[in-house]
Amino acid sequence: MKILMFGRGVIATIYGWALERAGHDVEFYVRPGRAAAYGDAVDLDLLGRRGAKKWPVRYRETLEPDHDFDLIVLSVGHHRLTEAAAFLSPRLGSATVLVFGNIWTEPQAAIGALPLDQVAWGFPQAGGGFGADGVLRGALMSSVIFGTLGRPPTGRERAVRQVFRDAGLRVREQPDFRGWLWVHFVSDAALHSQGLRLGSLSELAGATDDLREALLAGRELLPLLQARGVDLRRHRRGLLLFRAPTWLMAPALAWLTTHVPLARRSLLAHDDPGAEEPRAICRDTLAEARRLGVAAPRLEAVSAAVAGPSAP
Repeated sequence: MKILMFGRGVIATIYGWALERAGHDVEFYVRPGRAAAYGDAVDLDLLGRRGAKKWPVRYRETLEPDHDFDLIVLSVGHHRLTEAAAFLSPRLGSATVLVFGNIWTEPQAAIGALPLDQVAWGFPQAGGGFGADGVLRGALMSSVIFGTLGRPPTGRERAVRQVFRDAGLRVREQPDFRGWLWVHFVSDAALHSQGLRLGSLSELAGATDDLREALLAGRELLPLLQARGVDLRRHRRGLLLFRAPTWLMAPALAWLTTHVPLARRSLLAHDDPGAEEPRAICRDTLAEARRLGVAAPRLEAVSAAVAGPSAP
């Protein structure tokens, strides 16, 4: 299958590597001028993959409607999704587009004019970051999450799932995918709220007291999910972290982020105090809480940082 990764972010790069290893033809769409700046290879250091590798990649800076890509993987921050969808809509051709990341608005509204019958919905199970030396240090879990919006998967969606299975990844289905996305978004907001307070998410690694505050921030946001119509009973497992006693969960998270390489690398990679996405996640969560009249005191406490200048 011919696959286009939209952008060369962390998620696009890690999964582009995995899909190419499975025998697919992978390219990256980047903004004009970026290809030369990026160079013709990525230094990729994935946890458990025997050290850094220089992976040759191919870029394109234009996308015409008559392209021959079968699949476009769209993994951008939620605050850039509508803009990216508007760019892709007249250039989609016959490809399927996999929307692969956080969503906080109604999913169908978030993708704008993209035709629903050409869209698949998923969520990555990978993470990491590019270091100052240009090396992408990340981790790729053995599964990936997919879901639909209240109907069985279409033929296109089943084909996308098979692409990831062919790459050796286990497909996990989320029956209430819309609700799952919003639960995950609120969980991110809880963690990022404390990361913003400290300077970056990396500061939470091993920090029991600050992790406790993050758990309490998440607990305060559960009524927001209910106010948005999420049936919390369908997401008991995903919400256990926030509902369990913090005297138990905070030390456990501190231990995990200190001693478990996957958890530690995931947090330490988020060390940029000027990163835009944490602010956007907290800002939009707080705006919705205010709109619906849901108290979120811990998120309110970092509202100045949320509203502050973000990275260009």
